[in-house]
Amino acid sequence: MAPTEDIRKKFGRFRILVVGRANAGKTTLLQRVCNTTERPEIFDRKGKKIDAAIVQSSLGRGYHEIKNELVFGSNPGFVFHDSCGFEAGGEAEFKNMKEFVLKRASTTKLKERIHAIWYCIPMDECHRAITKAEERFFSECNTSSVPVIAVFTKFDALWDDAFGQLRESGLTWMESKRMAPEKAKEILTNMKIWERLRETQYPPKDCVYLAEMDKDNADCGPLLEGTTRALGEEAMQMLLISTQQMNLALCIKCAIERSLVLYLKRAGIVRGSQRLSKDVCGQMQQHIANWFPHIKVRNKSSPSRLHLL
Repeated sequence: MAPTEDIRKKFGRFRILVVGRANAGKTTLLQRVCNTTERPEIFDRKGKKIDAAIVQSSLGRGYHEIKNELVFGSNPGFVFHDSCGFEAGGEAEFKNMKEFVLKRASTTKLKERIHAIWYCIPMDECHRAITKAEERFFSECNTSSVPVIAVFTKFDALWDDAFGQLRESGLTWMESKRMAPEKAKEILTNMKIWERLRETQYPPKDCVYLAEMDKDNADCGPLLEGTTRALGEEAMQMLLISTQQMNLALCIKCAIERSLVLYLKRAGIVRGSQRLSKDVCGQMQQHIANWFPHIKVRNKSSPSRLHLL
C-alpha cells in the first residue's frame, strides 16, 4: 500500500474548522478550494444527510450545529465544520465552539480529529478587522496542536485605497494598477493587525491574503501552501496534499523541500559531482512520487508492480 493510502486509512479525510463572521466569504472560499460553484451537502456526525430546507433555515438565523459536516461533491476528501455563529457574541455559541475544538483536537478517534482551523477576517471591514470575537478566540481558545491560519479574505477591497495612494504619488494608471496588490499588503502591515494577533495568548501559526475569490480564476494556492507550512508534521502535510486537487506547484514544492533536499543532505551532496547509489535513487524517486498522489508510478525493477499514489 502506498504511503498516502496508509495515511488516509489511518486519519480519514482532511478536516477543517472554518471560523469567521457572516459575509466573511467563507462559502465562496470553500467552493474555490473544492473547485465548484455548488453548495455543500451537510451531514450529521453519524453521516446522515440533513434536509437542505432545514439547513437553510438555520443558516438564515446565523446558527447551525458545529458538529455537522459540510462536504462538496467535487472533492469529498475535505470535511468542513462551520463555527456556528459564535462571532455574534453569544456565550453559549462560544462555549460550544471551544468545547468542539478541545475535543476534536485531541480525540483518540483519529478520523474525527480536526487538522487545521481557518479563521476568516474580511478586509472590506478592515476598520473593524479585530472585534471582540477575534480577541476572545485568540485569547481563550487553546487549539492544542491544531494550527490556526488567519485568512484575510476580500483582500481586493484594499486595492482601491492602494491604487489611490499610488496615483497620488505620481505613478501612471497602469503602474498603479500593477502595484496595487503589493501596496495593499503594505497598508495592512501598517494597520498592525497581524502584530496584534501574534501577541495574543494563542496566536495563529500563519496568515494568508486572498483576493477576488468570486472570480473564475481565483487563486487559493496561498491558503493551501500556508496550511501545509503550518501543519509541520509530514503525515498531515501528505494528507492535505493528497486531498487537494488544485495546486500542482505545491506538490512540486513539497517534493523538493521534504524529499529531494533531504536525500541529498543524507548523501552528503550539497554541491559537486557526488553521485547517489542506485538503491538510494530508487528510494528518493518513490518518496518524491508520494507528493503526487494522483499519478501512477511503475517500479522499473519490477514492471508488474504498479502503485497508485
